Amino acid sequence: MRVLFWSYGPRGDIEPLVALAAQLRDLGVQAQMCAPSDFVTRLAEAGVPLALAGRSVLAGASGLGGPPEPGHVAAELAEQFDTLPAAARGCDAVVAGGLLSGAIAVHSVAEKLGIPYFYAVPSPLLLVSPAQRDQYNHGADQMFGPPLDEQRAAIGLPPVRSLFDYCRTDRPWLAADPVLARAPSDSGARQTGAWVRPDERPLAAELAAFLAAGPPPVYVGFGSGPAPAGVAGAAVEAVRAHGHRVILSAGWAGLSLPDDRDDCLAVGEVNQQVLFRRVAAVVHHGGAGTTHVATQAGVPQIVVPQIADQPYFAERVAGLGIGVAHDGPAPTAASLSAALATVLAPETRARAAAVAGSIRSDGTTVAARTLLDVVSRASV
Repeated sequence: MRVLFWSYGPRGDIEPLVALAAQLRDLGVQAQMCAPSDFVTRLAEAGVPLALAGRSVLAGASGLGGPPEPGHVAAELAEQFDTLPAAARGCDAVVAGGLLSGAIAVHSVAEKLGIPYFYAVPSPLLLVSPAQRDQYNHGADQMFGPPLDEQRAAIGLPPVRSLFDYCRTDRPWLAADPVLARAPSDSGARQTGAWVRPDERPLAAELAAFLAAGPPPVYVGFGSGPAPAGVAGAAVEAVRAHGHRVILSAGWAGLSLPDDRDDCLAVGEVNQQVLFRRVAAVVHHGGAGTTHVATQAGVPQIVVPQIADQPYFAERVAGLGIGVAHDGPAPTAASLSAALATVLAPETRARAAAVAGSIRSDGTTVAARTLLDVVSRASV
């Protein structure tokens, strides 16, 4: 069996599909990923073959969370239609995630080839309630309908509308843990648990030495999205005020330390699954992937949401009692210091450890078995 995965978006959109692709590979399925060049290294590490598709996400990272530029829509759709048919030919299923503007091209190619198409999201907020669907369909039709019709006509397909529904299907997959992010009852979603692949990469020697040299530090990072101005300096000041050291992740925002004192360490790509079990707290943006990994690690969190579904995850962290949802996207040293007083308290760590024990670790296993079963029944 062959399965093609496609996504375009930041790390949080790509990583769940990489995890499922690797799980299927372990079950003897040939899995390939269509993704932009930002993820060449990550896919090589996971052993998942990559077919390049789409311009660099990092190059346009400042625009993440906003609508696509109208002038780019037709060109980006055309690029997907140029790339996808060859990648999808001979596949038994296609699994897409990420931006609707590309997923509608993926679904169109799968439709043309007569193979099952699935769409996955990492957050319940992205499922959209039935009451909002007409609005989302109208917006998608206005933005993408004409250029999509042109590309579909070129491969012998009729026009299609209600493009939000066409992208997500009537049975989208929710790759999120039900304790942290349960699917709404009216969503029609198939919830499998989070798609998180066990990460066995060792920590870099410098990072391991820093951890061993003192008590657990506080991790600060904003992943593959935007970060508020001045957040590195504010976080370092606040953490130092509580007597802790800092690990600062540069991320796609290029965060850097405010000085060269030895109580702080700047890092790049890192195994969060290992690191988060060894820190006192995590200050982050509330991306679906980071929030799931931190919750599973049992570490208290301060979530400073910036865009998209991040406010949702901030609220869930606070609601579960495993951390603080920062009020607003622009923290100060004072606001972070107040949040640290809560998350560094013993009762918050105890609650975080308790919730961690309820988080499922079999999401990719469940998803892989379900996918194989659905595809097998569809082929009969």
